[in-house]
Amino acid sequence: MARLKIDYGIDLGTTNSAICRMEKGEPIIKKTDTLKDTLPSCVSITTRKRIKVGDGAYNDMKSDKRRATKTWKSGSSNTYIEFKRSMGTDKHFLSTNMERSYNSEELSAEVLKTLKSFITDENFNSVVITVPAKFTVNQKTATMAAAKLAGFNYCELLQEPIAASMAYGLSTQAKNGYWMVFDFGGGTFDAALLKVEDGIMQVFDTAGDNYLGGKNLDEAIVDNIIIPYVQNNYSIESILSDANKKEVLREAMKTYAEELKNQLSFKEKEDIISNLGELGEDENGEEIELDLTVTQAEAFDTIRPLFQKSVNICKELLLRNNMSGESLDKLILVGGPTHSPLIRQMLMEQITPNVDTSIDPMTAVATGAALYASTLNCENKNIENSQSDTISLEIGYEATSVELSEWVSVRLEESKQNLKNIWIELVRGDKAWSSGKLSIDEKGDVIEVNLLEGKSNMFSIFAYDDKGSLLPCFPNEIVIIQGTKIGSATLPYNIGIATWDNQKEKAVFSVLQGLEKNKPLPAVGVKNGLKTTDILRPGIGSDTLRIPVYQAEDDSEGRSASIYEYVADVVITGKDITSQIPEGSNVDITLKADNSEMMSMEVFFPSLDLTISKELDTTKKQSLAEAESFIYREVRNAENRLFDMENMGFDVSTLQEDLETVKTENQNSSEKKAVLQHLKEVLRKLEQLEYSTEWERLEKDLKSEYERLKNANAKLGNDKSTQIVEQLYTQMNQVIQNKNVELGREVFEQLHQLFIHLTMLYQCIAVIKDLNERFDFIQWIDRNRARQLINKAIQIINSHPTVEKLQPATIDIIELLPQAERGNTGGLLGKR
Repeated sequence: MARLKIDYGIDLGTTNSAICRMEKGEPIIKKTDTLKDTLPSCVSITTRKRIKVGDGAYNDMKSDKRRATKTWKSGSSNTYIEFKRSMGTDKHFLSTNMERSYNSEELSAEVLKTLKSFITDENFNSVVITVPAKFTVNQKTATMAAAKLAGFNYCELLQEPIAASMAYGLSTQAKNGYWMVFDFGGGTFDAALLKVEDGIMQVFDTAGDNYLGGKNLDEAIVDNIIIPYVQNNYSIESILSDANKKEVLREAMKTYAEELKNQLSFKEKEDIISNLGELGEDENGEEIELDLTVTQAEAFDTIRPLFQKSVNICKELLLRNNMSGESLDKLILVGGPTHSPLIRQMLMEQITPNVDTSIDPMTAVATGAALYASTLNCENKNIENSQSDTISLEIGYEATSVELSEWVSVRLEESKQNLKNIWIELVRGDKAWSSGKLSIDEKGDVIEVNLLEGKSNMFSIFAYDDKGSLLPCFPNEIVIIQGTKIGSATLPYNIGIATWDNQKEKAVFSVLQGLEKNKPLPAVGVKNGLKTTDILRPGIGSDTLRIPVYQAEDDSEGRSASIYEYVADVVITGKDITSQIPEGSNVDITLKADNSEMMSMEVFFPSLDLTISKELDTTKKQSLAEAESFIYREVRNAENRLFDMENMGFDVSTLQEDLETVKTENQNSSEKKAVLQHLKEVLRKLEQLEYSTEWERLEKDLKSEYERLKNANAKLGNDKSTQIVEQLYTQMNQVIQNKNVELGREVFEQLHQLFIHLTMLYQCIAVIKDLNERFDFIQWIDRNRARQLINKAIQIINSHPTVEKLQPATIDIIELLPQAERGNTGGLLGKR
């Protein structure tokens, strides 16, 4: 069967997935091989190298995770789940049976292939796949790659909350008001605000957490209920002190926790009982067995803080839109964990009593994806009825409408030499309306069709010759859904570039006009008046202009680019140009984002009237090793900044608590991407606090630095330095009187530089000792050379060090640091 529209929607979930197809205007969830609506997003590889997906794989996974406690060895598993959470990273999953590793896209592709196999009556290779609203561009690119691996020629991505709202919009009689979609899935959380007017739905803001979902609820039950039970009944202290063994234990216990969590959504209590021989032994050789009863109240106390995080995100979303829960006409629940009476109660008490549970939270996203797919023209029609006697028609119409009538354009795609006149008739499915016969040719005509309100209106298309004989035609039916219409998807982030700020001495984020958060997609952003930083000579590949693209949250303009999500670099080289572009030349850029947020950039050089077009390569995987290094470095940096602010009298207790939470997560979780996201959230709050208290801190810094310099000068200075210190004191007082931030920074820099000059030897010693302590956590440019130089510098420190000896050695070591690390060395050691 050939289709005009895509008609297929897939919810590719962290723990469960589903496929839906439009059939005669109705979205129909297609059953899995076990006759369920959803398929576990689980992959298993057998010893015979057979790939299993779904319930069978999930059962293998439970056995596999529990069996691992017999050897306490990780890394030899052949079952995989929750790999969606590592999309866009370089994380790999080893299969000992296949003797190779898989990345998240490859495993996701196996899930997609299996969903695709449930459709046995036709071939299709175009699809809409849903993604969390807060998925980054790189995660979306990885999802597109998975679709391609699964054999889809065309894929469009749709944000999950938008899909859910479409499913709800089709079934509800409420056609006006404000809705919130609360989408708590297996691995991600999204919230979206929609405005509905006369059935037309438009998302106007989103929020969420890509690493908050049912997985985290399971882990909380493991850590707070199951493992304490095992500790009280067995000797496992050495197991818990070994990071790898602890992870094996947690993974095994999580298979029980998930079952417990699901059952306690409907029961007051539930037993956890393991089978004999199912688990391994403790330190004393005693077999570990589970036999405990958990009440609903105990489980709810454990998972409440995680649910509260999602509720707080909703509160913040409402607050920044100057709304309250009273403004909401509906709060729509999506995702398996929303079956829990706990989260429903929390939402009713803290957000709005208007919680809507009328749609199935497990299949709403797939249903909405299919509805959206029914509005998109199919890229690959592959018309099967291509016989010479079939009339090929080109039909144009809106697949969804809030009107009671719509126009349908009809024309012949090709003329039939043996047919002089062709007549077309459209008949509505209920037979209560017909267009009558209309003569058409290659120029075509339009037909106004009447729609049944709140229904999927199917129209059969009939073709006749001039004698009234019925002719085969394609297409022979269309569907128009009346009563709901979705507006454009919106950007979940600001899209912009990193530019260098000389005053702040770091790269800062600059949003592109037209690509601000919540702009409808597709969208175009521009930035004019930029300058080249180096010369570009034609044909010289080493001459480069690099434009880093980032995506950022609200209030991001002028903030550190490093605390936001890197997307890709657009690189122009001398090989792209035919005439020289001098340093300081004007550059204008235009960035285009399509419905799936895939991007391209046009770089315009006015002096040459030259435009260079580049597709953004967003396929680069985020390095988990680099993420771990960033976490280690920035946690230390944040601790120091918070310590300084606390000493200045600022209340930073909340931020300190947030940072401690991140540190605990980093110790307990192998998901470094999740830790990185949560750390950056803390860093953004910290930078916001620093920004809002900038003058107050600068004034304190000036006075503190002056006192430090005065004391150093008293011990190490001379008459000349004393004269300079007195001049700087006068300048400092003038700046404080005028509260001039820019001049204040300049005076502080002069105070600091003089202090560094007077205490150079001690500065060098401190830098060397710090780098030696952190050596294993740094991504050195030349690791062996760095080790040699640090050892040599330590020898100098231990044998009557001087500035003349130690400063050059320190500079040599700094030059082997990655660029991001060099700022932590003070940057003030001078040049030889």
